[in-house]
Amino acid sequence: MESVWIIFRSLLFIYVGVGLFLYLFQSGMIYYPELPGRELTATPKYIGLEYDEVTLLTEDRKKLHGWYIPREGEERGVILFLHGNAGNISHRLDSLRIFNELGYASFIFDYRGYGQSEGKPTEKGTYLDAEAAWRYLVEQHGVKPREIIYFGRSLGASIAAYLATREPPKALILESAFTSVGDFASSIYPIYPTRLMARYSYNTRKYLQSINCPLLIIHSKQDEIVPFTHGQQLFDSANHPKQLLNIVGGHNDGFIVSGSIYTRGLGNFLDSL
Repeated sequence: MESVWIIFRSLLFIYVGVGLFLYLFQSGMIYYPELPGRELTATPKYIGLEYDEVTLLTEDRKKLHGWYIPREGEERGVILFLHGNAGNISHRLDSLRIFNELGYASFIFDYRGYGQSEGKPTEKGTYLDAEAAWRYLVEQHGVKPREIIYFGRSLGASIAAYLATREPPKALILESAFTSVGDFASSIYPIYPTRLMARYSYNTRKYLQSINCPLLIIHSKQDEIVPFTHGQQLFDSANHPKQLLNIVGGHNDGFIVSGSIYTRGLGNFLDSL
């Protein structure tokens, strides 16, 4: 009996210890600015695109770095790209190329603490960063607010959905998105009350309930990080008009692996606008 009690106490100690770790170090499990690194590895010129270096100033006085990539010739609109939780803008050149080939200018920036942007990432901070990017397009480029298309991937999808509740866009595109941090964590740590423990929200599903612009949700059933069920739940709970694009491949390479399935689906949605 004593040995059973010892085992129970040991398991309880481990359970509480892991739970305490998950609670205290959530930031390090959400933001990965150092993976694969903060150094910019390339610029749009590497793929033959001209660009403007941009410095943003957020409401709380943080300087952010970004690129504005114009579209030579006929420009169909502007896409504001909010990237995921790892790496920096130099790791998103493939997406910038796709946007350009579809006829769109694009603006991409690094959140605070990423790339050449100063500060430390927080949930509120990333929302302020997105708002600063929106102001740049409207106030300095003269883009009409309802002519901007928001594109968010992974963590950036939640940030894009938040921005859409504040500044309605022409359309919203969410790729590889999760419903909320609490929901996502519960699928990884089912034995913990992660929804209660979560100090971050990024409640994409909640944001979508107040959005009425055209919506495209892109997700792969082979996504090994954010299960396809998250994308399906977001689609089911979103308002019309909405479309769901099923792609193939993993969380980080699905848009490349899917090839024409991805580009054609994205292009058809943009054409419908």
